[in-house]
Amino acid sequence: MKNFKSISLIAVVLLLAFSAQTASAGVFSTKKKNDQQSFITIKGKVVDKETGKPLVFATVAVKETNVAIVTNIDGEFTLKIGDAISSKNLEISFLGYKNKSILITDLKDNGSKNVISLETAPIPIKEIIVKPLDPNLIVEKAIYSISKNYESVPNLMTAFYRETIRKNRTYVSIGEAVVEIFKAPYDNDVRFDGARIYKGRKSSDVEKMDTVLFKLQGGPISVLQLDIAKNSESVLTKESMQYYNYSLSGVIEIDNKPHYVIDFVQKPSVDMPLFMGSLYIEMDSYAITEVEFGFNLSNKDAAASIFIRKKPLGMKITPEIATYRTKYREQNGKWYFSYSRAEVKFKVDWNRKLFNTYYTTMSEIAVTDRTDQEVIKFANKDKIKYNDVFSEKVSSFTDAKYWGDYNVIEPDQTIESAIRRLARKLKFSEREKENQ
Repeated sequence: MKNFKSISLIAVVLLLAFSAQTASAGVFSTKKKNDQQSFITIKGKVVDKETGKPLVFATVAVKETNVAIVTNIDGEFTLKIGDAISSKNLEISFLGYKNKSILITDLKDNGSKNVISLETAPIPIKEIIVKPLDPNLIVEKAIYSISKNYESVPNLMTAFYRETIRKNRTYVSIGEAVVEIFKAPYDNDVRFDGARIYKGRKSSDVEKMDTVLFKLQGGPISVLQLDIAKNSESVLTKESMQYYNYSLSGVIEIDNKPHYVIDFVQKPSVDMPLFMGSLYIEMDSYAITEVEFGFNLSNKDAAASIFIRKKPLGMKITPEIATYRTKYREQNGKWYFSYSRAEVKFKVDWNRKLFNTYYTTMSEIAVTDRTDQEVIKFANKDKIKYNDVFSEKVSSFTDAKYWGDYNVIEPDQTIESAIRRLARKLKFSEREKENQ
């Protein structure tokens, strides 16, 4: 099973240590952005038209441009649009719903949220009767179509990255950054994606960590590995197909296009923990446009050996949940990586301690702009490495207007309140140091 070497990278590796967390003020930066550029800010919430429930991770894009963002778990978004952009419309899309186009001038620019409702999109049966329904054949065609459906030239992407750690229900660490991504061509196996930090901030509450410090390794590089059309070894190769059972569970509309929903699960005869989930494959092009999947945790000990890089003696760590999501956006007949998210929950047991502690880690990255013009590969010294700890690469924050005109994923209510709490704690600590 040599082709499953990428599993340890996709699995969002944790490093556990007793050492205190240190902050480094150094941030990789090679260019300046004009923070004085004139722009408007649109705030909104995307909901189901019938139920009013928020639509989580819906795509909100400026039509005919590369500018986009996703909604948070409350269905909310903030989008900053530069005056130089000539497009007049926003387009909102979500799995299983009809796309909606809205004039930007019809949306309020006064800090209040615009509620945007989407209608579900039923698929007529005639759309599927002329297509092959063998799930293995559909997956094979998707694999063979990767070089056709995804970009064959490198792209430079601007993206927003966020990672959090919760101890039980309390956030103890939040890190965020604007990053630049060198996205290698999909038809070239020897050119790899790279990322560098342009601007970042973090805050953490080490006291609530007890004596254990959880550190996420890899930062943005780890969630970039969830681009399985690019990093296909674990699921999307002819060789890997022999380890999975596939089934066609339905048909759904995404971005006004009918898609097969192909479920996959590892075969009972396969001992090594693999993945399970759903591929959303566009009918006409056989492009994989979304993936929702998780890690098979039925063998807890084997799964723990993949997730945990180092831990103290006397501690037992059991992965409880490991879920992942990846989205692509279509432009001019090509599909581009647009979003990925990883969430992993662990149960921690100490010898001679009565109660368990649960830690939940989340990492997500959303592409907010891109270009294929004058793209140069990053220097090795600037790139984030797989063994880097993101929280040690950025400095602490207190400034509420830190992001300027960058597009970021709107924090949900729990993250927003945690940022305020951690920022207050940081300001109090700084005042204490000044008075000493």
